[in-house]
Amino acid sequence: MSEEKSLNFIEEIIENDLKSGKYETLVTRFPPEPNGYLHIGHAKAICLNFGLTQQYGGYTNLRFDDTNPVTEKTEYVNSQQEDIQWLGFQWKNELYASDYFDQLHGYAVQLIEKGLAYVDESTAEEIAAQKGTPTEPGTPNQYRDRSIEENLELFAKMKAGEFEDGACILRAKIDMASPNMLMRDPIIYRIKHAHHHRTGDAWCIYPMYDFAHGQSDSIENITHSICTLEYVSHRELYDWFIAQLGIFPSKQYEFARLNLTYTVMSKRKLLQLVNEGLVSGWDDPRMPTISGLRRRGYTPESIREFCERIGIAKRENLIELSLLEFCIREDLNKKATRAMAVLDPIKLVITNYEGDGEILIGENNPEAEDKGGTREIPFSKELWIEREDFMEEPAKKWFRLAPGAMVRLKFAYIVKCENFVKDADGNVTEIHCSYFPESKSGNDTSGLTVKGTIHWVSTKHAKTAEVRLYDRLFSVVSPDAEEGDFKDYLNPNSKEVLSNVYIEPALADATLGTGYQFIRKGYFCLDKDSTTDHLVFNRVVSLKDGWKG
Repeated sequence: MSEEKSLNFIEEIIENDLKSGKYETLVTRFPPEPNGYLHIGHAKAICLNFGLTQQYGGYTNLRFDDTNPVTEKTEYVNSQQEDIQWLGFQWKNELYASDYFDQLHGYAVQLIEKGLAYVDESTAEEIAAQKGTPTEPGTPNQYRDRSIEENLELFAKMKAGEFEDGACILRAKIDMASPNMLMRDPIIYRIKHAHHHRTGDAWCIYPMYDFAHGQSDSIENITHSICTLEYVSHRELYDWFIAQLGIFPSKQYEFARLNLTYTVMSKRKLLQLVNEGLVSGWDDPRMPTISGLRRRGYTPESIREFCERIGIAKRENLIELSLLEFCIREDLNKKATRAMAVLDPIKLVITNYEGDGEILIGENNPEAEDKGGTREIPFSKELWIEREDFMEEPAKKWFRLAPGAMVRLKFAYIVKCENFVKDADGNVTEIHCSYFPESKSGNDTSGLTVKGTIHWVSTKHAKTAEVRLYDRLFSVVSPDAEEGDFKDYLNPNSKEVLSNVYIEPALADATLGTGYQFIRKGYFCLDKDSTTDHLVFNRVVSLKDGWKG
């Protein structure tokens, strides 16, 4: 019997809440800020929020936290929607914090009317100084004791656009001596004369995230508002706003964010890489973005499996990138079509082969339940093989080609190396072999046994392609933990372009979104840069973990 999987702490909370009748329906939300593309860390949050409502019933809202018009773009909204759907999830309602701007403004007015908010004209520097330190209480300023009427009048003028950016702010009036620095009269509205991607120029004051977040959850009757551990200290403020406004009591729960080796997860840093041209864009296949992983050739199933394996915890930890690579290898091994491609070619001539060639049959995927069918592979007298599959002076236990050595050509015949040709610089340019006609794969009556099998492509039938070999974006385990600029630790060998790779003809029909195993070379996928006349393949991952650190 299979061992029953234990519940994570969030599942335990939800099961108790549903069993006790605290909630009839589970409602979660995924609230991205539309200021960049989603990354693998967001994938963990997406799988958690949407996975819980798949597991327990209920639904998940997609709510864009568009409270900062300066950094937001419709491009980001569209990309984030595409990523969530590609991962296999669908939200019930598409919502925006900006949908609630009128309500949020009303809530701010309510707080002023209750004597719990005031307009502050201090400079940013003065406010920072007045906040105190973690060990010393903050200092109230002269604006804290303004009358309700004066605060209402000033806030109305802020909304009407009568003040410049930074002239004043609206602050909650809580406790300047609170041990939680976030409770020391936090800012809840600031002036920004900026065009908003949805509301245009209707507003010139915008709510702060901490003010908009809990109230938006409450408006939507979110039962379990799940976020990462850095928001633990924000929970007290989240609860305070809801309590003072007397609205639906959404509850916040925190889990450990995903930290992955050999990369960075800060959207600010990822944007820096894009803006400075250090990568080709948000979907560069080396980026940890969901769109980058998709372009690299990762599957939704592999990412969901990865998120399942790392689990949900309360403690921060650093997850090995090799686990993500393991998940894609496992997935593609079962579904990727096998094909032959020669990345570093050298010519092999079968001196005793007569005729124009023949058609051989190859399995598409021996690991698939249905074996994936078969395909036709043209064979001829002259072939391309990998340069590394020949050694003039073979090492011990060398099972590939060498003078006098025999090897099997995949799906074809056994050949024996008779001699080779060198150029003026001493480089081997051509290998001459003889073949054994009775050794044909699937019908071998030769009685010969060999220990090595190599792949090949017929020179007469080969197609050409560009192949991009991708590796880790950074050369150190944790770029954020190193001294100096994180960009100093970019891996200079994270991308290698092979411009003249020979591929078997079947690969000319490769399609976007399909995984291929280049036999003995790794898993690859067609890149969006491909054209009919110029195919481009990305290496998703090698066949085994060969990273030496």
